[in-house]
Amino acid sequence: MTAFNITQQLIKKHLVSGSLDPGSEIGLRIDQTLTQDATGTLVMLELEAMDLDHAKTDCSVQYVDHNLLQEDHKNPDDHLFLESAAKRFGLWFSRPGNGVSHPLHQERFGKPGATLLGSDSHTCAAGAIGMLAMGAGGLEVAMAIAGEPFYVKMPRIWNVRLEGELPDWVSAKDVILEMLRRHDVKGGVGWILEYSGDGLGGLSAMDRHVIANMGAELGATASVFPSDQVTREFLRSQGREQDWQELRASSDAIYDRKETIDLSQLEPLIALPTSPGNVVPVREVAGEPVYQAYVGSSANPGYRDFAIVAEIVKGQRVAEGVSLDINPTSRQILQNLARDGHVLTLLQSGARLHQAGCNGCIGMGQAPATGRISLRTVPRNFAGRSGTREDAVHLCSPETAAVSALAGRITDPRDAQRPYPKIEEPSAPIIDTGQIAPPPSISRQAKPDLAKGPNIKSLPNSQPLPDRLAVKVLLAVGDNISTDEIMPAGARVLPFRSNIPRIAEFVYIEVDPTYVGRAKDHDGAHAIIGGINYGQGSSREHAAIAPQFLGLRLVIAESFARIHWQNLVNFGILPLTVENTREHIAADDDLVIESPAEQLRSGQHITIENTTRSTSLIGDHSLSPRQLEVLRAGGLIPWMRSH
Repeated sequence: MTAFNITQQLIKKHLVSGSLDPGSEIGLRIDQTLTQDATGTLVMLELEAMDLDHAKTDCSVQYVDHNLLQEDHKNPDDHLFLESAAKRFGLWFSRPGNGVSHPLHQERFGKPGATLLGSDSHTCAAGAIGMLAMGAGGLEVAMAIAGEPFYVKMPRIWNVRLEGELPDWVSAKDVILEMLRRHDVKGGVGWILEYSGDGLGGLSAMDRHVIANMGAELGATASVFPSDQVTREFLRSQGREQDWQELRASSDAIYDRKETIDLSQLEPLIALPTSPGNVVPVREVAGEPVYQAYVGSSANPGYRDFAIVAEIVKGQRVAEGVSLDINPTSRQILQNLARDGHVLTLLQSGARLHQAGCNGCIGMGQAPATGRISLRTVPRNFAGRSGTREDAVHLCSPETAAVSALAGRITDPRDAQRPYPKIEEPSAPIIDTGQIAPPPSISRQAKPDLAKGPNIKSLPNSQPLPDRLAVKVLLAVGDNISTDEIMPAGARVLPFRSNIPRIAEFVYIEVDPTYVGRAKDHDGAHAIIGGINYGQGSSREHAAIAPQFLGLRLVIAESFARIHWQNLVNFGILPLTVENTREHIAADDDLVIESPAEQLRSGQHITIENTTRSTSLIGDHSLSPRQLEVLRAGGLIPWMRSH
C-alpha cells in the first residue's frame, strides 16, 4: 500500500483528471468556494453570462470585507448587487461589517478534508484546519461554482517540520517570516507546503491560519496542516465539532523536499519595505521612529492577536505621535474582546478602533503619512498598497507592533522588560451568525433580478487567437512585478472593480503613467516584457482583464506567478517564458509570431521574430492541451460558450 502525505490524500480524494506526477495538469472537484467583494462582482457577472441556475458546490459564500468605505454610491451599489446575486445563484452572503472572509470562513464553514477555491490569494489560509485551499482568478471560481473542476499543475510537496516551542515574545507571524527570510517571495512557487512536527502542539488553529495565510507570499499553491486535536477543539468552540475528522500523514509518507524549523531558536522578525521577503531580525532596525502600528487583517486574525496587544498596553498610553490602529477581523471576535475587557483596555491606551473588515490591509483607510514608518501585521507591504505612494510599511507580529507603539520606535519586544502575557482562547466564545444570510432553497420559481447600479458594466468581449500575432512592446518591467503594480488596490481604484473600461485607466499607473494612453493610441495588439516571478501577489483577475481590454495579447517573462499566469490564459493573453528576456527584447520593439496556434500545438517552443532587431528567439510555454483550446478561443468564457 502506498504511503501518502496529507496533501496527496486530499488530492486523491478530489481528483477527477490527471495524475499525481509533479508538473502535469490535474483537475480537482471543488467542495467550497469563497468570493469577496473586490473580486466577487466579476464572478457574479460571469455566472450571469453562464446563465447558471444554482451553485453546484457543497457551500459557496460571498463576503463583503474589502470595499467597506462608502464615499459615494459605487461600493454600496455593489454590495446590493452581490446580495442579489447570492440569492439568484444560491450562495451564502456575509454582510458588510461582519468581518474578513478568511477567518470567518474558518469559523463558520471550513471542514477538514474538503477543497476550497477562492477568488483571493489568501484563501490558502484555510489549510490551517486540514483543507486543500487555493486562490485563483475569479473566472475559475465561477467555473467551480458551476460544478466544473479546477485545473492546476500538480505541485511538488514540501514538508516543513516544526520542532520545539516558541520563546516568549515570538509568535506565529515570526514563523512564516522565517520562511520568507529563508526563501523569499518566489521560493514556494510550484510547491504545496505541508507542516508537521511536535511544534504544532503549541500552535492554535488561528496561529496556523497566520502561517498558512502568508504561504501566498512565498508563492506557494497551498499550505496544509494536519487536522488533529487542536483542530477538533477549534471546531468544538465554534459549535461545529461534527465537521471534524482526523487527517494525518502516513508514518512513512514521502515528500519532494524536507525542512526543519526549531521554534525555540526563532526571534522577533520584521519585513522591511517593500517586499514580504525582505526579512531581518527586529533588533537590527530597532530605534527607528514609528508613526503607526496596525493590528489585524487575515494575516493576524485571531482573538489572541488582539488580546495580547491589549495586555501589553494595559495601564499605559501609546507614545505621542503614534497611531495604534485596531482592525478587528470579525464582529464575533470583537464581541469576545469586548466581553473580556480587552476593547476597553485598548481604548484607554489611546488605540483607534475600526470596523471589522480588511480596511487598511487593502488600502481602504488607515493610510500612513508620507515616508513615516507603519508597522503592520498584514500580509503584504508592496509599495503604495497602503494607499500612500511613498509608504514605509514594515510587516511584524502583534507583539512587536504593540511594544513599538508604546516606545514610539521600532523595539524588539524582548526588551519590553515585563512578563510575557499568556493569552487563553475563550473556552465558550460568543458565536455570532446573525450577519450571514443562508442561500435560498432551490426553487422552480422565478429567480430574483440582479440589482445592478450604474457602475456595473458588462464584461468586454475577447477575440480568438489570430493566425498571425503581431504586437508592439509597450512596456518592459523588472523582477517580482506584483498584481498591485499592474492593477493597484485601494479606495481610489477598487470601487471600479465591476467597470472594466473605467478600472483599465489605472493599469500600471504607478510604474508607468503613460502606459494607458499609449495603449489607447496604439492601433493594434501589444505586448509587455517582464522579469522573474511576473504577477506575484493578489489573485485579482483585473490585472489580466484590464490590460486585455487595452489590447494586451502577449506577455513574455522569465517566470510567472501561478495565479496570474492562469488568469492571463483565461482572458486570452499568451504567456511565454524566455531566459534573460530583456537582453533580447526592449520597449518599442515589434514582435511577430507566425501561426501561433499551430506552434503551440506542435510543442513547448515558439519562434518569436523581433522585426525591429532582425533577430529571432525561442519562447517556451507549459500550457496543457485544454489551455491551448482556451487560448485559441480567446479565453475561458468564449471557450465555455463553444462547449
